[in-house]
Amino acid sequence: MVTMYKMKHINYKDVKAERVEEGAKDTTIRWLITSKDGANHFAMREFEIKSKGYTPLHKHDWEHEVFILEGKGIVISNGKEERFKKGDVFFIPSMEEHQFKNTGKKMLKFLCLIPYKED
Repeated sequence: MVTMYKMKHINYKDVKAERVEEGAKDTTIRWLITSKDGANHFAMREFEIKSKGYTPLHKHDWEHEVFILEGKGIVISNGKEERFKKGDVFFIPSMEEHQFKNTGKKMLKFLCLIPYKED
C-alpha cells in the first residue's frame, strides 16, 4: 500500500513545543516537518532558548543546517566560541561537537534541518 501525502501548511505555533531535557537549559523544540508528513530525507525543527539557556553540548553522525530567526548568542564548536545574531546561518558537519547558548535578554529562535539518512 502506498501512502499519499499532500502539502502541509501550518503555523509553527500550532506544533507542540517539547522541552529539551538532557544537557540543555530552558530550551524547547518543535518538530515542524517530519517523516509523518511525507518528508523522506529531512526534518525541520524550530528551537527556542530563553535568556541564559542553552542546547546540549553534543555531536552526532549527521550534519545540521541552522538559520537564526531571532536573538543572539554564541555557538561553541570544538572548544571555540563564536558569536551569532539574527539572520546568521550555520552548517555543522557530522561529528563536530557543538552547542548553542542564548547570551541576549530576548528569546533565541532558530530553524534546524537534519537528514533522516544519508543519500
